[in-house]
Amino acid sequence: MTRLHVNIDHVATIRQQRDTRYPEPVTAAGIAELAGADGITVHLREDRRHITDRDVRLLRKVVQTTLNLEMAATEDITEVAVDVKPDIITLVPERREERTTEGGLDVAAAADAIKRTAEKARGAGIRVSLFVAPDPAVIEAAAKLGVADTVELHTGAYCDADDEDLRRSQLLALKIAAKRAEEVGFRVAAGHGLHYGNVGAVAALPAVEELNIGHAIIARAVLVGLDVAVREMIARIRAARP
Repeated sequence: MTRLHVNIDHVATIRQQRDTRYPEPVTAAGIAELAGADGITVHLREDRRHITDRDVRLLRKVVQTTLNLEMAATEDITEVAVDVKPDIITLVPERREERTTEGGLDVAAAADAIKRTAEKARGAGIRVSLFVAPDPAVIEAAAKLGVADTVELHTGAYCDADDEDLRRSQLLALKIAAKRAEEVGFRVAAGHGLHYGNVGAVAALPAVEELNIGHAIIARAVLVGLDVAVREMIARIRAARP
């Protein structure tokens, strides 16, 4: 069964938009878990535009499943991670100008920073994942670093494909990359841009063990509630891969 980790960043986005005390990401995490989520994902960005240090510390105290902290491989965020001790960190590229993470890590260019952060995290008992493009060459470069046990494949190109032929080719790229990642010893996750209409094909890929989905679930929750939104996504995933 493919696991679902619910990203609750955009609960915090709504809160930060008006600088209020609500909605509370910690409450959202509890609802998501009770609805069947296998994990909670948050991205502690350098600019703290949504999730804050306080959120991460509270989430560590209350999350009963898996807490996945997305983060850039920077010194200050690494210090927070080592102190809080999420179950796993996912290293992602980050630019202040972007709306959301735009692509996978440049593993070769960022190798030194990745190694420094990963070694500190592993020393604190935290598992490490790398957010990468669905490219076998990038996956092999990630494997050579020897610091992560998981790769999360960036599904943005598949999700953004605007015609069926391109969508098929991007799905094939994900399938090939997932298989290669499994062959070199990685656990395989996937995420970015997945929603109720496109999640099935990715959930059905044999090597993919976990999906990280946030925006679509929180957007659906505005209309039907978070409990229902999470249950509906789990149903889509299970239908694709019983």
